[in-house]
Amino acid sequence: MKQYRNFPGVLTTANLQNKVAVIETKKGTIAIEIYPEATKAASNFIQLTRDGFYDGVTFHRVEPGFVVQGGDPLGTGSGGPGYKFEDEPVTKPYNRGIVAMANSGPNTNGSQFFIMLDNHPELPPKYTIFGKVLQGMEVVDKLAVGDVMSKVTIQEISKAGP
Repeated sequence: MKQYRNFPGVLTTANLQNKVAVIETKKGTIAIEIYPEATKAASNFIQLTRDGFYDGVTFHRVEPGFVVQGGDPLGTGSGGPGYKFEDEPVTKPYNRGIVAMANSGPNTNGSQFFIMLDNHPELPPKYTIFGKVLQGMEVVDKLAVGDVMSKVTIQEISKAGP
């Protein structure tokens, strides 16, 4: 299990824009658009992914109609990368497909994240939103506790010009 001493730092705007995280599981592939405006959470997720942190990590929590949660290298809901970082303002609703940082209180973000299974506008804005599922919500809907992220990669979104 990889552990780190410090938050890896914020990437440049150019290195945050047009990124998609691709999570491969035995049930299928999930593509997540990364929101560059969540600079800390997006930078953290991209850098952990590029370091292979999420490869082989499980989804350890499934709450039907609510969330699927993963990113804990211990698989218990209590693990993380070895550091914590600050919350960022939440400016979007917690709707189906939204991806946000899981935490255990203010400014305790690490490596755990969740994917919304349904719309929950009543959720308090204390979980930093850093992405949205572009493809594969049917895969997310089938995930169960213990399902493995076999490989997670970061890819560029190609923006075709006129």
